[in-house]
Amino acid sequence: MMKKTSGIHHITAIVGHPQENVDFYAGVLGLRLVKKTVNFDDPGTYHLYFGNEGGKPGSIITFFPWANAYQGKIGDGQVGVTSYVVPLGALSFWEQRLAKFNVAVTKTERFGEHYLQFNDPHGLQLELVERAEGEENAWTFGGVTPEVAIKGFGGATLYSSQPTKTADLLENVMGLERIEKEGDYIRFRSSADIGNIVDLKATSTGKGQMGVGTVHHIAWRAIDDQDQLEWQDHVSEHGYGVTAVKDRNYFNAIYFREHGEILFEIATDPPGFAHDESEETMGQELKLPAQYEQHRDEMERRLIPITVREL
Repeated sequence: MMKKTSGIHHITAIVGHPQENVDFYAGVLGLRLVKKTVNFDDPGTYHLYFGNEGGKPGSIITFFPWANAYQGKIGDGQVGVTSYVVPLGALSFWEQRLAKFNVAVTKTERFGEHYLQFNDPHGLQLELVERAEGEENAWTFGGVTPEVAIKGFGGATLYSSQPTKTADLLENVMGLERIEKEGDYIRFRSSADIGNIVDLKATSTGKGQMGVGTVHHIAWRAIDDQDQLEWQDHVSEHGYGVTAVKDRNYFNAIYFREHGEILFEIATDPPGFAHDESEETMGQELKLPAQYEQHRDEMERRLIPITVREL
């Protein structure tokens, strides 16, 4: 039986100053900072997670913020655009809100849907789209209320150096359904109610360069640890070099780079973000994996202080 991921688990990007990152994703976009931890492979750097009220898979965008790091270039081998979904009728609210914070917006249409496209302060390309699918995000912050709040990912637009091979992977390895082609884009759909639409650009945009303002990887959902091990075998059987399972505390992860040079992760839905602090207090304290706890004082001195604040 063919394996099928239900959709996007999270998207991870590289950005600049951490306070600018928090101000935009919490202060402007109204997302919840659900986890403040460190990059497990570079513990001198934050790893910040933003999502809906409960930190549901499909709503989580995560960041490695490096102040004063070099700017990247968006291109082939990356997620080019990250899409967020908002409730029907909410785009006018977001157009006004983004204008209030001096965020330049472009209106566009794709596959019969209307999008607001804009960049975050560090150059990440984002867009908002209205859809009925997906549960309401109960989080309220800074004037963003549940009836207009971002529900989670609408999906992502992939830029591939070998679009034909990436399309084959999405359909025949990841189990997404190819549903439509329009102009330069091929659309795929998964079964989840958010994080379920992937548009693949069918032509090259030129090679990307990793750095500030670029997506590091896109993660797909596995039901649990057993499902992930099945994915590990499944991906390997299709000729991709896949890593061992890595414990990321809030999920387990495996990684592989597909033929179009995009780094894919497959992450487990459990245990989620409330196992080391309560759901009510998620994101308030710096949480460290056990191996770094003995260095907490030193790490807290080195990390740039950040505050979630209304703007």
